[in-house]
Amino acid sequence: MIGLQLAALIAATLFAGAATYISIVEHPARLGLGDGPLLAQWQPSYKRALPIQSGLAVLGGASGLLAWYFSPDWKWLAGSVSLLANWPFTLIVIMPVNKRLMAMQQGDAGPESREILIRWGKLHNVRSGLGLLAMLFFAWAVATGT
Repeated sequence: MIGLQLAALIAATLFAGAATYISIVEHPARLGLGDGPLLAQWQPSYKRALPIQSGLAVLGGASGLLAWYFSPDWKWLAGSVSLLANWPFTLIVIMPVNKRLMAMQQGDAGPESREILIRWGKLHNVRSGLGLLAMLFFAWAVATGT
């Protein structure tokens, strides 16, 4: 069971670290670019981050649910729900924004694409917060030995 707990904690920590890096370092830095380069940098970054972050959310969430099943401590469930909440939040709230940005060409970039990317950054902050919350719940559960 410790393997499931550690898998959940490690996946949540990696997810939270990657998402937080994007929120506090990468995205603010890219907003310093001109409109065309801003969009051109975001598009491949998004494509590369998608499988990593989605995979970590599933791995951490599933491991946490299994840890909760074998050790019914509510913290495992809370962490799993927090981490897995990234999926519906992304699909329902962020995905329409992502699709709009992915459909744009660099030559189409301008004030509208910048405004959408600023909105995207605010939405992505929610993902970072959910990841950090999951990591804290899992770390708490590990620290208390349940």
